Amino acid sequence: MSKMLFKPALLALAITLAACSSAPTTTSLLDQTRGDYMAAQNNPSVAQYAPVEFRQATAALDRANEAAARKDDPAEVDKLAYLAKQRIAVAQEVAKQKGAEASVADSARQRDQIRLEARTVEAEQAKRGAEQAQAQAETAKAQADAARMATESQAAATRDAQAKADALAAQLADLQAKQTERGIVVTFGDVLFNTDQAQLTEGGQRTLRKLADVLAQNPDRNVMVEGFTDSTGSSAHNLELSQRRAEAVRGALMAMGIEGTRISTRGYGEAYPVAGNDSAGSRQLNRRVEIVVSDAGRPVAQRR
Repeated sequence: MSKMLFKPALLALAITLAACSSAPTTTSLLDQTRGDYMAAQNNPSVAQYAPVEFRQATAALDRANEAAARKDDPAEVDKLAYLAKQRIAVAQEVAKQKGAEASVADSARQRDQIRLEARTVEAEQAKRGAEQAQAQAETAKAQADAARMATESQAAATRDAQAKADALAAQLADLQAKQTERGIVVTFGDVLFNTDQAQLTEGGQRTLRKLADVLAQNPDRNVMVEGFTDSTGSSAHNLELSQRRAEAVRGALMAMGIEGTRISTRGYGEAYPVAGNDSAGSRQLNRRVEIVVSDAGRPVAQRR
């Protein structure tokens, strides 16, 4: 637009020069004004922000150029040139002010945009923080629920185990069972076998049937069958006899439906007496078979 605005002044000057046979009148002020005009014309801010003022400056310069072309009095030319110079200065100043205002407005828009982006980031951060806090709360609740359920499950398992233990003790009450650190111990005297024999008597079979029934109802229990003798006879014979008696009990329990993998045996001979061997009654007490019933799901601990 600025180049188009400058054309009337140049065109008028060219026409005037062509119409005159000699050089037009000019002054230093007019030359300065023309220089100011060229500077304003080349300033894009003038065309953008002060087009009306620049058109007025162009018309004023055209009048000064026309007066110079007519060879009017230099004072008149300077007067018109001064007016044009002022118009040009006004256009430059308006462009400067409006440019500054536009810059301020643009800066304000940029600040507003920055604030908006900052608020958006803050909102997103707050949202993520809230989501994270909610996730943590849900995780904590899930962990608390899991811990509570585990505690309740453990308590229930403990109650169930105790109930089973109490029921087992009640079932073995008729067999004079005793609770020990190794488990429940059922002691059978020499009623299971005849003297120096390892074959179960009929009464011994009936007695073991009671134990077999209890074991069948408690499949999570294992047993250790331990044989003992008195000190009559050699140690080697007594050890071998106690082992055979333990194996006989194992075989009878298996025949009654108890899995062999649940039954271990050990013969101790005359070791671990429960009474002295100096009388018949004491020796009878030492001739025994002890059956140790393990805690639920555990093997029987070895005798110390």
